[in-house]
Amino acid sequence: MAPYVHFITGNANKLREVKAILEPEIEVRSHAIDLEEVQGSVEEVTLSKCQRAADIMDGPVLVEDTALCFNALGGLPGVYMQVYHFGKWFLTTIGLEGLNNLLAAYSDKSAHAVCTFGYSEGRGKKPILFQGRCPGTIVPARGPTRFGWDPVFEHDGKTFAEMEPEEKNRISHRAKALTKLREHFKQQAAAA
Repeated sequence: MAPYVHFITGNANKLREVKAILEPEIEVRSHAIDLEEVQGSVEEVTLSKCQRAADIMDGPVLVEDTALCFNALGGLPGVYMQVYHFGKWFLTTIGLEGLNNLLAAYSDKSAHAVCTFGYSEGRGKKPILFQGRCPGTIVPARGPTRFGWDPVFEHDGKTFAEMEPEEKNRISHRAKALTKLREHFKQQAAAA
């Protein structure tokens, strides 16, 4: 029987990617629970969310935080891409063009996408973090606008939005973090 996790997300696109990468080795059960996010680094935010989720679900939980870091801005907007402010999400407020405009005064358009997953076995268990990074460049939007900032993040000549899902799921920040999680599960199974 495959191990399972309760993935805490209301984002259908994230759920689809996580299931595509982890299943069938790890069963992903989705739960849309609104968890308050603390201010801080992506690691601090993820640890806090993971502990809250583990307390609520009282079982194995998985939470995720994603950051888009512009090198010219010292890593901003980073984890704050997902901040809910004045009734709107940051990305919804400024849009894809606004992301490009943040770098208009800079020649350095390089960026990196960071995905941090927090996993906990349940209530009272210390969360473990798994992080993946993918280097890229911020470009004018290309490709479908179905999933967040994918149309403006270019890696190896294509934006994430221009990639087929299987291609993105092999090289993305999310894929790299989930590969580490999968390896953790294999080590736990081997030790048991």
